[in-house]
This record gives sequence, structure tokens and C-alpha cells, in this order.
Amino acid sequence: MKYAKLAALAVALAYGSADAAVITFQTGTSNAGAQTTANAYRDIVDAAVANSSHSTVLNNYDIVSNQSLFGAGATNIAFKSTINFGLSAAGTYSFRAGVDFGNGGAVFLDGQAVDLKTGDLWWAHDYANTNSVFSVSNKALTAGNHTLTIYGLEGCCDGGQQVQYSANGAAFQSFSASTLQMAPVPEPETYAMMLGGLGVVGAIARRRRAKQQA
Repeated sequence: MKYAKLAALAVALAYGSADAAVITFQTGTSNAGAQTTANAYRDIVDAAVANSSHSTVLNNYDIVSNQSLFGAGATNIAFKSTINFGLSAAGTYSFRAGVDFGNGGAVFLDGQAVDLKTGDLWWAHDYANTNSVFSVSNKALTAGNHTLTIYGLEGCCDGGQQVQYSANGAAFQSFSASTLQMAPVPEPETYAMMLGGLGVVGAIARRRRAKQQA
């Protein structure tokens, strides 16, 4: 039992503890109108936020806006929300986002486009109008870390936004820093340390068995 605990400790030291989910909300300025592809939204918004200082990390993605975070009066707003989250086990996940993007936008999951809306998106705090919200249903995801990215363009006067997830058919809940925590990824030298620690544990166990048999 003692050696099993030592082995578990070696693994724990190698991997460390889980980190919180990271929700980054960024805005910039763009005069671009509605686009025809998800990649076009991504490229335009990435360029806009790269030249902006408007960036913050959210504790909770539940009714936030450019106005509430960076001040009222902005027009021609480009939005980028990046949610880095982790899963301890594989499962089926759905996502939805209520936004105010007058010129449409796109959603990417792990770098792949999963939703595109080119019309006027205003959810009015209601997901019933599916043409005015982003919706990604029943995605099979592996254990480990994942990234959900939302891009959008708005002419003016943005309203509150919300991004939610559903795990394995459960009720939707808003993303927060304390949900779906990121799992740390060991560096190569950390793997070596872990294997070395397990090797020491194994050697001690073999020595003990040899003494008992002598």
C-alpha cells in the first residue's frame, strides 16, 4: 500500500493540479460588414483585436458586453471570445451563445468552424429564435483540453452576451472560470521525472520482495 501511494504521488507531482478554465474577451474596431465564410470572420476579427488594448479575462460569461467592460459609445465593434476548457473524461457536449452581432459571426471548436451566421444576430435573452443565436449540438469530445472561439461584428450599441455548455445532455449552464477546468499538460522533462520516480518505487518494491524471500 505504501508503494502504491508513492506511485500516485509521483504521478501527481508530474502533472500538478488542474487550472481554471480561461475565458478571454477581446474587442477591436472594424468597418467590415457581413462575411460569407467563417474563416473571413476569424481573419477580420483577429486583425482588429490585434491592434486593440481591449482584452480581459472573465470570471463568468453571463451577460457581458463591450460597453460594460470597456465603456459605452463604441461603434463598429469586432468581438473575439476565447474559452479554453478541459474535460476529465470523453463525452458529448453542446454549446450555445447569445450575442449581439449586427453583421453576423462564426464559432470555432478546436480550430474547426462549427457554426456560421451572416445575418443580424440579437438573441434578446432568448434562445428560442435559432436564427439569432449560435448553436453547436452533440459534439463528441475527448478527455483533455479544448478551445471554443467566437467571432462577431457589430455596428454599434452592443447588448449583453452569454455563452453556455451542456454536458452529456444535462441542462445548459454558463461558462465560468470554475467550470470545465483545464488539465495541465506535462513537459517532456516532466514525463522523465515521473518515469524516474516510478522506477525508484519499483526498485524499492523489488528489494523488499528479495529480502522477504531470502
